[in-house]
Amino acid sequence: MTAALIAGIHYLGVMLIAATLLVEFLTLKGGLSRPLLDRLVRVDMIYGLAALAVLITGFLRITVAYGKGPAFYMQSMAFHTKVGLFILMGLISIVPTIRFLRWRKAAAAGQPLPTAQAINGTRKMVLVELHILFVLPFLAAIMARGLM
Repeated sequence: MTAALIAGIHYLGVMLIAATLLVEFLTLKGGLSRPLLDRLVRVDMIYGLAALAVLITGFLRITVAYGKGPAFYMQSMAFHTKVGLFILMGLISIVPTIRFLRWRKAAAAGQPLPTAQAINGTRKMVLVELHILFVLPFLAAIMARGLM
């Protein structure tokens, strides 16, 4: 039962990551206001918590107690690719997070809101994260079947 709960939390975390990235992507479509910056920071915090949940539950799912055991996963190129892409997503996400926090702080201090170019550059980074996320379920399916 615990293994199923951990798997469920893992899947819900992935879905929450997808939802938060989509909200960020759509919010960055136009100009930003202070309320939108506040929303971006809150949504990005949820994204971070969801990613942490996926990381923790993913680690637990590698164990013999809740998954197929380390031997199964460590020999899988799909697993290593999936983990590598997840880490890449995490590294890419640092830049938008820092920008959201800086933009909100600047707006609170009465400074100008970010330029369209800055917003568009950040939006592209979020889009890259969404594209990477799209690949992960396919790698998981390949991995689960021992195909790669």
